[in-house]
Amino acid sequence: MEELNNSITMQSSSGSACDTTPAVAPVPRATLADAIVRRKRRWGEWLVERGIFLVSLSAILMIFLIFVFVGREAVPVALGRTNNARSQKPIAASDIPMLLPEKLAAYLGVPVADLKGFDADTLKQLVELKAQELQEISNPDARLNTTSWAMMLLPHRWHGYDTPEYIWQPVGDIPKFNMVPLLIGSLKATLVALLLSIPLGVGAAIYVSQLARPAVREIIKPTIEMLSGIPSVVLGFFALIVLASGMQAVFGYESRLNAFVAGVALGLTVIPIIFTISEDALSSVPKSYIHAALALGASPWKAAWQVVLPAAVPGVFAACVLGFGRAIGETMVVLMASGNASIVSASIFDSCRTLTASIAAELAEVVFGGDHYRILFLLGALLFAVTFLTNLLGDVAVHRLKLKLEGRR
Repeated sequence: MEELNNSITMQSSSGSACDTTPAVAPVPRATLADAIVRRKRRWGEWLVERGIFLVSLSAILMIFLIFVFVGREAVPVALGRTNNARSQKPIAASDIPMLLPEKLAAYLGVPVADLKGFDADTLKQLVELKAQELQEISNPDARLNTTSWAMMLLPHRWHGYDTPEYIWQPVGDIPKFNMVPLLIGSLKATLVALLLSIPLGVGAAIYVSQLARPAVREIIKPTIEMLSGIPSVVLGFFALIVLASGMQAVFGYESRLNAFVAGVALGLTVIPIIFTISEDALSSVPKSYIHAALALGASPWKAAWQVVLPAAVPGVFAACVLGFGRAIGETMVVLMASGNASIVSASIFDSCRTLTASIAAELAEVVFGGDHYRILFLLGALLFAVTFLTNLLGDVAVHRLKLKLEGRR
């Protein structure tokens, strides 16, 4: 009996030894809940990331579409496809059925799509009026294509003038689209703004980041940065009412609104940008530079001027480049305070007219699709090109300055 019990025990033990199926331990409920929460969190993070990506992509796409629209409207003038010369031969009303719609639209100076809305009698009257207009032309300038690049950039001796002149006069019997007065006006106002804002912005950044006490820094820095929150139309109104009269009384110049007043008001809009970026660049300089200079006997001012500022030159230069882009692209200040006279003059105390002011003042009143309309878009494309090239050259200069300071050039 005892031997039988032993054999049964041995068989049971051997059977259990031969069973290789692993035992599955039950999963705790807390672990399953944590896994579900982590999975939901991953899905939520993925949705947030996709949302941010789509928002960024839509912003880039909108900017790209703006550039495409501006370029499309400016291409006909840029490629020389427009011609406003009135030297055509008069067309008889009987020849209207034999003309192509494109030729008839160019003759009348209207879009091709508008011809579909005219009946036969209206077209006949328009052609007769155009023929009468061409027969009455006595001004030799009417035979000029004033939308050509030569007429837009070079001086011309217009009928009734003694010398060649740069004239921007888009509304008149003979439209004149010379862009040189607008370029000179933009550069004068921008130059005055930079001459004011760069010393003040960089000087304030040096003082706040290197010399001011913490309590003073906490007051000055937000105060200067708050200037960027003032609407440009408010600054323009302030320049129009207060600055213009005060500066005319001080300096005694003739034109109350001029490039000097506009430049000073522009400088107030540029100072916060230059100050903020310059202060960040100066604060990023390692403290070991300052400690080493002070240990060698330099005063805090000398350490800031001769050690910290040269080390932060790339950032300060980038701030100046961005300030230039901000100043040349400003609209409301120059529209209200520059005088809006397209005068070619080297004096900053003469009235001027800028590219942005011309676009803002004239675009709402031009004929859609006309020569003036397309030239205003060309001014916008030119302004974008100037800003883009300036930022590109500034980026290259900043990169080279960094390489030079790091000793790799």
